[in-house]
Amino acid sequence: MPLLRTMARTAVVAGTATKVSNRVSRRQEGRWAAKEQQQAAAAPPPPTPAPPAQEADPIERLKELGQLHESGVLTDQEFAAAKAKVLG
Repeated sequence: MPLLRTMARTAVVAGTATKVSNRVSRRQEGRWAAKEQQQAAAAPPPPTPAPPAQEADPIERLKELGQLHESGVLTDQEFAAAKAKVLG
């Protein structure tokens, strides 16, 4: 009988330990979930995308293109295409 009593006591202790451990785990999981929700609510919104770069003044751009054309960097066709692009 002492062996049976020891086995029963071990089973009770192990069962109690498992129950307590599971309860602690669930409680800790709930705390972590609450902390994650607070952090998500307190997180700053993502930065807004930068506005597209403003193009230079069309007159200035045409002057630059003219200088490039005069110096021979741009051909007549390239100059005409770039000028049409600037003028819209």
